[in-house]
Amino acid sequence: MPLRENLKKVLIIGSGPIIIGQAAEFDYSGTQACEAIKKEGIQTVLVNSNPATIMTDKNIADKTYIEPLTVESLEAIIGREKPDGVLAGFGGQTALNLAMELNEIGVFKKYNVELLGIKTESIKNAEDRESFKNLMNEIDEPIAVSEIATNLEECKEFLDKVNLPIIIRPAYTLGGTGGGIASTYEEYMEICENGLEESPINQILLEQSLAGWKELEYEIMRDKKDNCMVVCNMENLDPVGIHTGDSIVVAPSQTLNDREYQMLRRSAIKIIRTLKIEGGCNIQFALDPNSNRYMVIEVNPRVSRSSALASKAAGYPIAKIAAKIALGYTLDELKNYVTGNSSALFEPALDYCVVKMPKWPFDKFKTANRTLKTQMKATGEVMAIDRSFESALLKAVISLEGKIIGLKLDKFENMNKDEVIEKINNQDDERLFALAEALRKGMNIDELHELTKIDKWFLGGINNIVNMENELTGNVPNVEAIQKAEIMGFTDEYICKLIGMKLEDLKKLREVNGIKCVYKMVDTCSGEFEAKTSYYYSCYDLESDNVISNNKKILVIGSGPIRIGQGIEFDYCCVNGVWAIKKAGYEAIIINNNPETVSTDFDISDKLYFEPLYIDDVMNVINEEKVDGVIVQFGGQTALNLSKKLSDRGVNLLGTSFESIDLAEDREKFRVLLKELDINSPVGGSVTSLEEADNLVAEIGYPVIVRPSYVIGGRAMKVVYNYEELCKYLKDAVNLSKEHPVLVDKYIVGKEIEVDAISDGEDLIIPGIMEHIEKTGVHSGDSIAVYPASDLPENVLKKIEDYTVKIAQKLNVKGLLNVQYAFDGDKVYVIEVNPRASRTVPILSKVTNIPMVEIAVEVMLGKKIKDFHYKQDMYRYSNIYAVKMPIFSNKKLSGVDVALGPEMKSTGEVLGVDFDKDKAIYKAFKASGVKILQKGNLYVSVNDIDKKTSLNVIKKYGELGFSISASSGTYKFLSENGVKCSELDLDTAVEYIKDKKIDIVINTATQGYNTTRQGFMLRHTALAHDKIVFTCLDTANAYIDAILTEKNGENIEYRTMGEYLQEPALRS
Repeated sequence: MPLRENLKKVLIIGSGPIIIGQAAEFDYSGTQACEAIKKEGIQTVLVNSNPATIMTDKNIADKTYIEPLTVESLEAIIGREKPDGVLAGFGGQTALNLAMELNEIGVFKKYNVELLGIKTESIKNAEDRESFKNLMNEIDEPIAVSEIATNLEECKEFLDKVNLPIIIRPAYTLGGTGGGIASTYEEYMEICENGLEESPINQILLEQSLAGWKELEYEIMRDKKDNCMVVCNMENLDPVGIHTGDSIVVAPSQTLNDREYQMLRRSAIKIIRTLKIEGGCNIQFALDPNSNRYMVIEVNPRVSRSSALASKAAGYPIAKIAAKIALGYTLDELKNYVTGNSSALFEPALDYCVVKMPKWPFDKFKTANRTLKTQMKATGEVMAIDRSFESALLKAVISLEGKIIGLKLDKFENMNKDEVIEKINNQDDERLFALAEALRKGMNIDELHELTKIDKWFLGGINNIVNMENELTGNVPNVEAIQKAEIMGFTDEYICKLIGMKLEDLKKLREVNGIKCVYKMVDTCSGEFEAKTSYYYSCYDLESDNVISNNKKILVIGSGPIRIGQGIEFDYCCVNGVWAIKKAGYEAIIINNNPETVSTDFDISDKLYFEPLYIDDVMNVINEEKVDGVIVQFGGQTALNLSKKLSDRGVNLLGTSFESIDLAEDREKFRVLLKELDINSPVGGSVTSLEEADNLVAEIGYPVIVRPSYVIGGRAMKVVYNYEELCKYLKDAVNLSKEHPVLVDKYIVGKEIEVDAISDGEDLIIPGIMEHIEKTGVHSGDSIAVYPASDLPENVLKKIEDYTVKIAQKLNVKGLLNVQYAFDGDKVYVIEVNPRASRTVPILSKVTNIPMVEIAVEVMLGKKIKDFHYKQDMYRYSNIYAVKMPIFSNKKLSGVDVALGPEMKSTGEVLGVDFDKDKAIYKAFKASGVKILQKGNLYVSVNDIDKKTSLNVIKKYGELGFSISASSGTYKFLSENGVKCSELDLDTAVEYIKDKKIDIVINTATQGYNTTRQGFMLRHTALAHDKIVFTCLDTANAYIDAILTEKNGENIEYRTMGEYLQEPALRS
């Protein structure tokens, strides 16, 4: 029985900003849900605060609210829109928690709205640890010995029943926040205390640790007729004890025998039936490898991170089908949209192996604790498909980027056996490489299994790779061995390194002997039925499934895994790029490896290649398809970094040329160019030794900003105020050498401004100029940005416009351009130029209604800016204010300093939009989850550089009625300047935070990367206890605007983006 007649309008709750534990997979599932419902002729209303996603693009839902995801805003929007139903199963934990709250306070009842798909009862039974435990006992499904605790006394009592180690899981939190495995009594009490604080209902589950058991997941669907089917089962290479988001995952499972597989399948179906879940559900099991015992670990009663992976791995559109089930369809009435032929009830059968590998942010955060436990730390993931586990594993490793060409890290080579064992026991992000190194150093599979409890089958796969290396190095290189290595997934570069051959010679040898990859279709039926998908992976096989057309075609290079500095914004650009290419009448092809994103959905491009973004793999696709052009502008730094290699191989790069890209990226060359154009830029230069650095600083004076020459997301950048800090930076943060020079620039103190433009080399459209609230020195990705830049004088705006035009013309930019400026109150300086899509393109496209990516594609294909009838200074025509606020996942990464600086730390962002600037700022704070406090205790400790500036800000807090205490130096300064406050040293302040006697901390860092300093401890403790922490005075000042908006009882209204953009007005 299909569609229910009473559904005319459905509201979908999004997942908000990207944080560790809740990433792009919900952009993918939410987008699929919107499309599935729209196709039924039902009006879709979306609420989501994340401006970077495809989901909040105007083409997806009928009405889009980019407004805070809070109970207040949703109640107001439900009252305004009066939808017939609400879907909460596609916005992760955020949407589920909001739906539960709205239900509890009676909002759904009041407006007669039905919660579609998953019912509150099912959510409660799966999410509330107590209900879940009781339900599992009722149906005789085994779960680990566990108990619910709501206070520390109960935690102590649990120790009488179960021995350590014990797992602590807080209820209703994301990505295991606040949880962990405790091996000692002290650790146990500390994690329990944190977990109780983290859980919104102060409830934690204590359970016996099953560390060392196999961890498996079943992705399963059910409809109202009680039809059930398994989409895919997946196995973690890492045993229980590491969060599944941080585990290497293999699909389908490789080490289960048929009896075990069927036993867990029966259990999964029994559970989804008992929970009465309609739609998609993910069930995690632990299986004892020494007996047939299993335990149910947890159930996610919604589309999850694993469902995005399962959808892509099995070619089954889980979110789309779950949305149709929510509307009343049943599985037997639906088709699998990927294959086009098979029924949605048909369980996919895979004749290939899929490996998911997490992407961690430790390259950015040198001080973070790298050990992987039950709290997730990865920001994103890559997926690889091939015919064997070994080749899929190697593909996944290469997809992580970062100069990896094989299963080897050079730094392990000189370690002795004991050091490698210690590295393996650390259980960190490099463990896989350490396992391979241990095998190279003579350890055997049994020893490694004993050490790690990783299944011997997986260790055997790693051993096969190491044996293949030995075969290549041990003999005179022969064709047979090289072919075997290629089949196993070895890169050409790695083979050459092992056998000492030149790359050109290997290429010739492969050509002569016909060693080339072919492309297989992801057909999900193991070839048993005819399937039509346009979704391919490479392997070394005899026959190809690929169908090559004679159309004109363009390849878009994707941005790979989500990471800090390169997030979902670039996926937005890739998808819009593909749509524009199709619209222009070309065949659009995409190559990418991120299973969480919309760009790797089966129906976005005409053809999708699921491959590493590694030069060999990209060239194979280019040669296979004979593409007419390649676009590198949309895939962030990943795609841009390929531009030289592609250009050297004679590939036609559409848009801005490689020479111009290189000119903008090479700071020395670029400084010369700016001088020619008579444009100011900070004085400085590159140095290769401490002596050179010292001489340069003597010339330009402190403070200086230091950074490595090629950089993404401001990695290893720092503002340095004296010689001691300079020495420390050059010694600790970078490996200074002739090959790796460091750039030292004069640090401009002032306001930072960001501009995005579209250029054809002659004319420009400048949709927006955004000003940052935080002063220069805070990374643009981490600062609050306001559009339009209404605080800047007219002559400054004009100068910025002129400079942008000059730069675009000189670089002959064809497509997108992002320029960052600094204004010190007197002069305008150019800080950085990126001739590609930037993080702000999705925001500006949405708040100006100018389709920036589409125009950029048309310009690359030969159109002129004049053809579009936009003015150059479009940034002046705005009726609304939009405030972008960064979102941090610092809590997940212990050891990372929260102090803002030139290195980017945020994982996502939200947007506050309103006709009134203060209200837009207020909405941005609300959307970011910061509590707006009208009174409370403020603790201040600022460094000497900031003391003068701090006075005005702290005074305002005093006038608002906050009670102020300060560290000795700050106290002395404030009292001398008439601010009423009390003195409190840093150590006591840390204790006060723990005792809930401090609500807000304003602390500007002196050094910022020394974890032993008191300031670091202060910030770290405040963060752990959910206090509001400002490490920049400008942010603390903006927060006052938000307090006043609430204090004055301002009327906050929520509108769709369409309504905001309806009234075009000339800003006077």
